[in-house]
Amino acid sequence: MRTSRLRTVHPVLWTGWAALAAGAVLCAVGWYGVSGERYAERQLPYLASCTIPGAALIIAGAVLLAQGRGSVAAARVEELYGLLVAAEPAEPEATGRAALAPLAVSGDLLMVPGGTLWHRADCPLVAGKAEAVPVDSKLVASGELDPCPICEPAEETD
Repeated sequence: MRTSRLRTVHPVLWTGWAALAAGAVLCAVGWYGVSGERYAERQLPYLASCTIPGAALIIAGAVLLAQGRGSVAAARVEELYGLLVAAEPAEPEATGRAALAPLAVSGDLLMVPGGTLWHRADCPLVAGKAEAVPVDSKLVASGELDPCPICEPAEETD
């Protein structure tokens, strides 16, 4: 799946880089031609034939590169989504009501120094981390720490 999608993306990226290079060359040739002419009426052909198309190619190349990189990112997201969908749950019961409950249910509250969230002790984000310390109730009361959206600790448990 990934290689077929990326094969269609690479030509867009190569075309973008080629357009950027051609535009830069045309702008350089136009600048060189304009700089060698003293009178404005002799500079206009260089502007019309080199500099303006060169600038247009640079813009087109930038658009193609942005589109190509977006396509690469979309291909990677599709690949990851395919891996997630293909993975079967470990237990068939896990897809029921228990999957909607918070992942952590412990009453002990922890935080990571320098972090912005407070967690239950069995939250997957702090479980097993040696640097996790107990939450200071003053930080929670002052609003400096927000509750973790994964384990959903209740403020009244502290």
